[in-house]
Amino acid sequence: MFDAEDYARFRAAWDAVRIARPVSYGLFTFGESDLPYYLVCLTGQPQKPISVRRGEVRVTRPLIITPDNAPPALQNFFEDQGDEMAISHLLARSANFRHLRLDNKTSSQEVSSDSVEEVVDRLNRQLDHEDEDRVAILVAPAPLAGMALLRYVTDRIIESAPANVQELREKGFLP
Repeated sequence: MFDAEDYARFRAAWDAVRIARPVSYGLFTFGESDLPYYLVCLTGQPQKPISVRRGEVRVTRPLIITPDNAPPALQNFFEDQGDEMAISHLLARSANFRHLRLDNKTSSQEVSSDSVEEVVDRLNRQLDHEDEDRVAILVAPAPLAGMALLRYVTDRIIESAPANVQELREKGFLP
């Protein structure tokens, strides 16, 4: 069971990550949605390079809604198994993410000696030049990379909810 101290640690980790380039791409009501991203990770140590990962989180929603006891499934979000178990437990008890399967795939990783803001500016210019509006830029301390991905996905789920509910109504699943 989580107590106030656990919640405070979770909240501090949540607040330590940011979405430097948000997207307005909504998730599909049923089936799979892909959320591409760049994740800029700080080491927190002077003279240590910054890691830039390119990846994609696949959000799979059920095609058939089952009883409300199906827990969320997080795959490849956290390097530490204990962190993944703790977050999954917290989500199952607090957030209504049941039935979701979230799978992260990192496609590339590079190292940069630039500052975080220089890397974010460079990525923003690159994405603007490519006229790319579906790729987010996330920034986090290296140990909180999984938390950054979780925050990104959570934001997309929350932003997509009104349209998803409307689609469910239009298809006759909700009154």
